Amino acid sequence: MDNTENSVRKIRLYRVYNRIAIGILAISALLLSGCTFADMFPTSGVQADLQEMETQTDEQTDVSVSDEGTTDTEQSFSSDEQPQSEESGDAESEEEKFRSLFTGEEITYNWLDHRPLAVMLNNIKAGCPQSGIGQASIVYECPVEGRITRLMGIFEKYEEIPKIGSIRSSRDYFVYYALEFDAIYAHFGQATTYVGDLLNSDAVDNISGAVSGIDNPATNAFYRSSERKAPHNVYIDNEGLIEDRDKFGYRTTLRTGFVQKFAYPELSERVTYDDMPDASVLYPGGKTGDAANGFSKVGARFEYNPEDGKYYRFQYGDKHIDLETGEQLKYDNVIFQYVDGIVRDSHDYLGFGAMGGSNDICKVFTAGKEIDGTWSRKDLFEPAKYYDKDGNEIVINCGKTWICTIWNDYADDVVIE
Repeated sequence: MDNTENSVRKIRLYRVYNRIAIGILAISALLLSGCTFADMFPTSGVQADLQEMETQTDEQTDVSVSDEGTTDTEQSFSSDEQPQSEESGDAESEEEKFRSLFTGEEITYNWLDHRPLAVMLNNIKAGCPQSGIGQASIVYECPVEGRITRLMGIFEKYEEIPKIGSIRSSRDYFVYYALEFDAIYAHFGQATTYVGDLLNSDAVDNISGAVSGIDNPATNAFYRSSERKAPHNVYIDNEGLIEDRDKFGYRTTLRTGFVQKFAYPELSERVTYDDMPDASVLYPGGKTGDAANGFSKVGARFEYNPEDGKYYRFQYGDKHIDLETGEQLKYDNVIFQYVDGIVRDSHDYLGFGAMGGSNDICKVFTAGKEIDGTWSRKDLFEPAKYYDKDGNEIVINCGKTWICTIWNDYADDVVIE
């Protein structure tokens, strides 16, 4: 299990190193462009030249995307190699394809290094179906007290989503998962004893509701709807969230050295894993409906449709839909990530490991197949990676992914058909 105090200290140190690295990159970019130290620090016209330097740095710093495409997952910011903007008029740049770091799908240039938003989503029956969840690139599902599950969506284009919710409270393990994506973290409420210090530090760029235990709440990001009863009626006000984000001064671009989580094939390709066993129906909590693993009481299930290659989500005995569209949730990939867990107190607050070594189990489902392997995450600022039995990174298909954290104590409850 992670020690919150040590994690916060490590995050703060990382941010100091990150700011130093950004300064070094900016100076290197200017030197490579032909500037001398005399140009950079003249005796006259200092203000004008500094403004010009900022403009040059902004133009030269961007995300370097591999031309080889497939499993080059360590895409990071570079001032030496960056894609040309589509607006530049360069014929070659117009033909270049840019890919999401979160789905592997083709995107426009302006979203290439856009920082995502991680949102805590209610999953108790009274709070379902959720609004906007269908637009999340990645969804995490983890057990919480009461032995149901809570969700966290990773939204790339959250500014364009008019309604997201309903929003629920934070748990520390969700925060650690959000760090894998360098995401701004939105929630309403928290288990203060276990996550309060982390949220109130400068370790996480969080958008927190104005509730007890939060030192610096967001005052514009949330509203209560009359469509449901409290506490299942809190939603994100899009314009208010952006206002709070900007007021807090949070970055809107990914950090320097950001590493994407998943390995994907080329845009025109699809992995099939023909030699792997079939896996058409997935029950992360089994089929009984009364087990204590979190997923069972929700009735979580995924059914694979070979016609479109998607896994369709079911829960509470029905299709799991997005309230705003009425469409059933469907995913190109499903991952079962097995983790150690503990019961922290008499209120049944839980804790789960977010770091892992070579012996931690995972099951990856894509194209109707099951690939067994292990997962590893050794740094808070790098994502968990998934490896097959030969130690090769598992390549998943482009598109959306749903991740279930399976409590090792209840691993035997999982059913795969």
